[in-house]
Amino acid sequence: MISRLRGIVLEKNPPSVIVDVHGVGYEAQVSMQTFYTLPAIGEEVQLYTQLVVREDAHLLFGFSSKEERETFQALVKVSGIGAKIALGILSALTSDELASAVANEDIKRLTAAPGIGKKTAERMVLELRGKLVSSTQPDGAITIAENSQHDVIIHTLIALGYNDKEARQACKNLPEGTDVSEGVRLALKNML
Repeated sequence: MISRLRGIVLEKNPPSVIVDVHGVGYEAQVSMQTFYTLPAIGEEVQLYTQLVVREDAHLLFGFSSKEERETFQALVKVSGIGAKIALGILSALTSDELASAVANEDIKRLTAAPGIGKKTAERMVLELRGKLVSSTQPDGAITIAENSQHDVIIHTLIALGYNDKEARQACKNLPEGTDVSEGVRLALKNML
């Protein structure tokens, strides 16, 4: 399994990129979200990848973040959605936008993605509800994707009754590596 590539961008032709990794050129299909974040030709890039093996081909898909790759992996598990359609969805919607559309059962927004009809959108809502990684939920609650202390501090402030914006603002200037109890104390002090 090829999980990650780090190398020099050789070619960029939407929706693919060729990355030279120590003399070997890997071609990866990327979403337009990722394509627009690629550096210039000749510069170093890192892509998180997913290898899809079919009868007639081995296809490598590249993503700018682990979150986007995890969303892709969840999408291809939905009946009727293959790798190319999943890539099209991620070109039309960011991972957060997709998670929000699924959580809100926003069929209209989902059908705006290429290759997605009403029935497929309904199936996506049914099969993906609660499975997509998102930095925020529709009600403003935080989903802790990585159990970092900073995220736990924000989550604690929200549990105390502060909204997401207030919690993030209070934690903005906390020193890196602050433990949770000290971080909550400092954040509450910042709110005064």
